[in-house]
Amino acid sequence: MHWQVIHWVVGSILGAAWFSRVVDAALGLPSVADLSRLEWDRGAGAEPRVSIIVPARNEEAHIRETLTQLLALEYSNYEIIAVDDRSTDRTGAIMDEMAAEAGKNPCLTRVRVIHIPDLPPGWLGKTHAMWTASQQATGDWLLFTDADVLFKPDVLRRAIAYTESEKADHLVVFPRMIMQSPGERMMIAFFQALFVFGHRPWKTADPKARDHMGVGAFNMVRRKVYEAVGTYQALRMEVLDDMKLGKVVKNAGFAQRNVFAGDLISLRWARGAMGIVNNLTKNFFAVLSFQVWRTLASIVGLAFLNLGPFVGIWLAQGWARLPYAIAAISIYLIYWGMSSKSAVPSYYYFLHPISTSLFVYILIRSMMHTFRNDGVVWRGTRYPLEELRKGLV
Repeated sequence: MHWQVIHWVVGSILGAAWFSRVVDAALGLPSVADLSRLEWDRGAGAEPRVSIIVPARNEEAHIRETLTQLLALEYSNYEIIAVDDRSTDRTGAIMDEMAAEAGKNPCLTRVRVIHIPDLPPGWLGKTHAMWTASQQATGDWLLFTDADVLFKPDVLRRAIAYTESEKADHLVVFPRMIMQSPGERMMIAFFQALFVFGHRPWKTADPKARDHMGVGAFNMVRRKVYEAVGTYQALRMEVLDDMKLGKVVKNAGFAQRNVFAGDLISLRWARGAMGIVNNLTKNFFAVLSFQVWRTLASIVGLAFLNLGPFVGIWLAQGWARLPYAIAAISIYLIYWGMSSKSAVPSYYYFLHPISTSLFVYILIRSMMHTFRNDGVVWRGTRYPLEELRKGLV
């Protein structure tokens, strides 16, 4: 009897947590616009000038394709500022080659290249590269993106049309993830479920909500807003620069929006499940402000919320399994709902316990790697932990 009561209490907590989030998502997600829909396939009026800023370090495998696609955008008033951030491969040379082709194709005069040979103290490489480019940008809008993102020709036109309609100051476009292995699908499916539980994209438009958003693939902000929040100088030591830009914009009271976009922009985030593990190892301890107690609490919370329903159904007996079942079904409904926005089938839900275990491992690994290196090693540069903590926003 004693264990039955415990199961009812624990199961009810889990069932209420997941079911309430499913209801919230079911009511909220339909309000998030989708740029790929016909209603946004229109011109952007006067076409304000857009500066597209592409920081890159050792991206010779992707940079040419990304710049080529950016040059094919169906928008007349934009420039591309490509930043070679201390690359040791051919990234900078490829950028120069494309810019030098201006004599053959006048369209390529849109490309300007900045080479950064050294990183000044007190900066992360990426934030410094984006800040440096923004100082030379001429646009009314600044679009920060990554060197491995693929763009359809109409995405910028649609994005500007949306910002004009919604009077937005900051627009985040969610990319379509290119996945080529079951491990990638499993990890990204879990990441999406965690995203829906922890970050409510349908709330970012609500000025009263604390929810905010930022995505490195497509972070577009009005120049005057970017300057009002302190530019990337205010975020110079932020590992999570994309999300923190969204945070300072939202906290300053500006209008923030995020949208789906089908395959208008896409990228392959990592290769295989362990590729995603490696990518997130840099980020997760930073997400938790480099605090041990928050990391340990998050490990317990992550395991409890995500493994608890499955373990509870197995351990409980009779009707005491009901609240655990409600939690487990709610998790499935999140997978099912997100499958309409991504290429991950809902049946990857059955791998949820495995992906949960890997994410717990990422949290532990991120903390241990940071302490072992006394900082974060990112693209060949070590950033001391003390400096990262001081630079947190």
